[in-house]
Amino acid sequence: MQRRSLLAVLSCAAFASPWALAQEVIKLSTTTSTENSGLLKHLLPVFEAKTNTRVHVISVGTGKALELAKNGDVDVTLVHARAMEDKFVEEGWGVDRRDVMYNDFIVVGPQSDPARIKGSKDVIDAFQRIAGANVKFISRGDNSGTDAMEKGYWQRAAVKPQGANYVSAGLGMGEVLNMAAEMRAYTLTDRATYGAYKAKTGLAIVVEGDKRMYNPYGIIAVNPAKHAGVNYKGAKQLIEWITSPEGQARIASFKPAGEQLFFAPLR
Repeated sequence: MQRRSLLAVLSCAAFASPWALAQEVIKLSTTTSTENSGLLKHLLPVFEAKTNTRVHVISVGTGKALELAKNGDVDVTLVHARAMEDKFVEEGWGVDRRDVMYNDFIVVGPQSDPARIKGSKDVIDAFQRIAGANVKFISRGDNSGTDAMEKGYWQRAAVKPQGANYVSAGLGMGEVLNMAAEMRAYTLTDRATYGAYKAKTGLAIVVEGDKRMYNPYGIIAVNPAKHAGVNYKGAKQLIEWITSPEGQARIASFKPAGEQLFFAPLR
């Protein structure tokens, strides 16, 4: 009886599982904003069903995401720091870079707005005012795309942030937003992650609309000539799909609470 049951199980497995056994895994390193916002949960199941693949996501800051790609620990990376991306490709670590989408950065802070910057469309002036006021600012401090952008704003503002009011967290965007809410502090964030945390934190948008806060995302395959073991075929599949009309339309349809958080680049 037991032998018959075992044979039945093995027989079912032989006929029912070829699809599952053939399923390829694609390892993707990506910035925390794509994960925290819920975008990947909106995109990847559609791609996986279409291609019989499974995407294993590692969500970290852009610097770490590119480092994982450089080490051959992933097959493809989706990030948002163009200068870092270009260097990664120029050094031969990545190939087939494509524009995917964009959104923007915003400065958020307590509803009371102690630095009196609410409504500003000048991010550099806002940073100067924050530095001149007795208020806290939480920095990602994690070599992410957001962190790199923030450091650039301070440099343009001719301000070297330091002291007790400047907190370098070394954390992802969602955690930094929670910290800012708890400490009644300001921070720079991408709009998508803020949208996911707005209700929870109660933080207000105080600066938006500056062209210098444009935030483009790119996807890059790891160069198989550098790491022979990477799944270059799978990486190319993901790149082709996410930049196809179907993938771009799926991005545009991501509207939590009716608000579009990511936009496809102009073609």
